[in-house]
Amino acid sequence: MRPLAERMRPQHIDSFIGQLTLLGEGMPIRRWLDAGRIPSIILWGPPGVGKTTLANLLANQLNIPFQSLNAIHSGVKEVREAIQKAEQQKFFNRHNPILFIDEIHRFSKSQQDSLLNAVEKGIITLIGATTENPSFEVIPALLSRCQVYTLQPLLKDELSAILDHALEKDEILSTLNIDLQEKEALLHFSGGDARKLLNLLELACLPNEENKIQINNALIEKIASNIVLNYDKDGEVHYDIASAFIKSIRGGDPQAAVYWLARMLAAGEDLKFIGRRMIISAAEDIGLANPNALLMAQTAFQASISVGMPEARIILSEAVIYLAKSAKSNAAYLAIQSALDKVKETGNLAVPLHLRNSPTALMKQLNYGAGYKYSHDYPGNHVEQEYLPSEIKGSTFYTPQKNGVENKGS
Repeated sequence: MRPLAERMRPQHIDSFIGQLTLLGEGMPIRRWLDAGRIPSIILWGPPGVGKTTLANLLANQLNIPFQSLNAIHSGVKEVREAIQKAEQQKFFNRHNPILFIDEIHRFSKSQQDSLLNAVEKGIITLIGATTENPSFEVIPALLSRCQVYTLQPLLKDELSAILDHALEKDEILSTLNIDLQEKEALLHFSGGDARKLLNLLELACLPNEENKIQINNALIEKIASNIVLNYDKDGEVHYDIASAFIKSIRGGDPQAAVYWLARMLAAGEDLKFIGRRMIISAAEDIGLANPNALLMAQTAFQASISVGMPEARIILSEAVIYLAKSAKSNAAYLAIQSALDKVKETGNLAVPLHLRNSPTALMKQLNYGAGYKYSHDYPGNHVEQEYLPSEIKGSTFYTPQKNGVENKGS
């Protein structure tokens, strides 16, 4: 018998619950549907938010040939066979066949390369689904040929609607004597994941001798207590724990930072995911107060992947404690944000003539490089001159913060 989550997959786009920022009136995917076509896209979001379902519904709604591959079980051979089949299905003045690749982040570079030509020539419309940041996991050449849409964890009212719909419409649950006394625990433990919600509901509805099913918070907590760690790396909880991890490092609390690290490791979190967040924290929150922190985070990232679990836990613990105890500064983060705001405000200001490159005689005649002062010709290897465009002369982007390293170097 098919699982409840599979039985309750929507069969029409209008019965899809959630993701209104993409499917609501005037929103990106809705506009593509209204136009009768869909571009190659990457659907990025946590598990159980509808990536696979949405891909199927798009194909059904537009009556487009649809093929599906899972990156875990497929290689270049399967991709080439799918592309060959798509070429046979392609007809004049009809939408390109859709090739859906679940967990596309698990494809190697060579596997992703095998898709490029077919996407570029319009042989297929690619829909990829990933739980990992496409900027890290999808090669730039393929990413540039796709629109990236982010799917969010489902809200509690959306989960509640899915829950009520399952109890009322499912071919099995609708025939049972179910008394839903409380739903708070169901919504909480699902963590924004519809599949997890329906799996919990199905476990709670197992037959009993009394032939009456009472669902309350205590029952769900009992069921979820045995599976919560397996679930923690997915859905909203996954991102909440990562957020707590980063904020504990930022706040200088090594006890909490190690605890949240342990929660992620116990849940089977990807070591690369943890390592990336440590690198980001080292740059954003520690920065110039301790430049060695970035080296420590990068080294821990590489070493943990090289060694693997369980020993990687020691490497990560050492680095996390170091980061949490380190002096903190977000001056570099604030500086680049301020500079980007200024670029957005002022546009493409001309490079001052004395700073321009002058490799040709014509450029020299046009005074490119004229008046430039070479720092090493001056005492202390320093000379005052203007390096910014005249329109923003004197602008300040970087302000040293109160720590020994930055004050010494300012």
